[in-house]
Amino acid sequence: MKKILTLVLVSVLGGFITLSSYKLFLEKDNLAADNTRTEQSFFVPTKYDTKTTRLINTDTPNFVSAADKTVHAVVHVKNTAVISAPTSFEDFFFGRKYEHTQIGTGSGVIISPDGYIITNNHVIDGAKELSITLNDNKIYDAKIIGSDAKTDIALLKIDADEDLPFMTFGDSDQAKIGEWVLAVGNPFNLTSTVTAGIISAKSRDLSGRNSQSFIQTDAAVNPGNSGGALVNINGDLIGINTAISSQTGSYIGYSFAVPSNIARKVVEDIMEYGDVQTGILGVTGGSLNGDTAEQFGVDDTEGFYVNSIEEDSGAEKAGIKSGDIIKKVDDVEISKFSDLSGYLTTKRPDDIVKVTISRNHELKEIPVKLVKNLTTELPILGRVRNAKEEDLRKFKTKNGIKIAQLNNQYARNWKANDIEEGCIVTAINGIDVNSIDDAKRIISSKSDDEPLKFEIINKNGQKENFFWR
Repeated sequence: MKKILTLVLVSVLGGFITLSSYKLFLEKDNLAADNTRTEQSFFVPTKYDTKTTRLINTDTPNFVSAADKTVHAVVHVKNTAVISAPTSFEDFFFGRKYEHTQIGTGSGVIISPDGYIITNNHVIDGAKELSITLNDNKIYDAKIIGSDAKTDIALLKIDADEDLPFMTFGDSDQAKIGEWVLAVGNPFNLTSTVTAGIISAKSRDLSGRNSQSFIQTDAAVNPGNSGGALVNINGDLIGINTAISSQTGSYIGYSFAVPSNIARKVVEDIMEYGDVQTGILGVTGGSLNGDTAEQFGVDDTEGFYVNSIEEDSGAEKAGIKSGDIIKKVDDVEISKFSDLSGYLTTKRPDDIVKVTISRNHELKEIPVKLVKNLTTELPILGRVRNAKEEDLRKFKTKNGIKIAQLNNQYARNWKANDIEEGCIVTAINGIDVNSIDDAKRIISSKSDDEPLKFEIINKNGQKENFFWR
């Protein structure tokens, strides 16, 4: 027992001596080192908020006002559709299909106090029933006023008992790369969600056909955001959120919105004309870069190179020529075709635009009157246009439309059957055609299971029928 007490006493005494030595010698040295070390001062510009008694960085954007102005004008869209599809692997193998209900959701933006709502066409596509849930949880049935698959814009209407909060269109042409924006919508059925980011790019084409002109942002957008609002820090609507770039199906960096100037024009056309009015220049060609400039034999690496002019187009009548380079339309700089197509999507037939071209290294401004689209694409066959009287007389027919360009994929097959550019399509699925509008109407009304039948007068003047299943 005495040995144990002696051992404990020695241990306590040793600890006391060690602690005293540390306090006397080592800690004094450390304190001296701390007192002599200097740091660079870092100043953050601030202002004092008397209401919240917090220090606020004056360079930080404040989204509170923009969010408050917009969140109540964004709605939840529920689409109940009836689809016909296989329900099992055996059904798929034997080609059996059964009808069943499918529910999809998205977002929409109220654009008038009397209940007009803009959304994406793909949000309401195939709808049997549509319901709208407002931010205050009130639910209304909606009807489709019109839609446009090309721009992916649709217009809905609900009948409410009172004026609704709505959003005003901003000018998307004035939006700048690097500008702060908010995405407002209902991702994953989470209503009234606001995310922030900047505009990453403009006139972005995702199709590869230069037919789109999206605003690209890094604001988080996920499934369910489609049809929702992209707004600037003033709360102005500058885009309709439409797509994301993702390998997973969810947001991983970039999202895309239809510019408000395009969306507004589509809505106005639907309300006034019942469909979208498209004005075209009537030029074909390609965007310039280092490679294409060398191919075309020009020095410019920015702009749209005019390779050919469509017959009877505004460009032809205004004197634009093959080899011209379009540098600007009105006040919009043209560096690629999606810049040109995106701006022209906001115009209508008979509108006059100022086209700035580079010809022989000299800039020239030419006013051009836009015309109605003179051509349309027919599946398998290619691009067709309205036929002139002399075209019809040449092939001894009273009606028909002219083949302007054969489908590249099937051109060899058509030519092997004596069908080439200039031949006349007289009927589609047994219905006579007199214009491209007739052709579009017949094609759009055809069911998916119905075969496609073209009646064409070939280059030898013989009328033949071609079937495609």
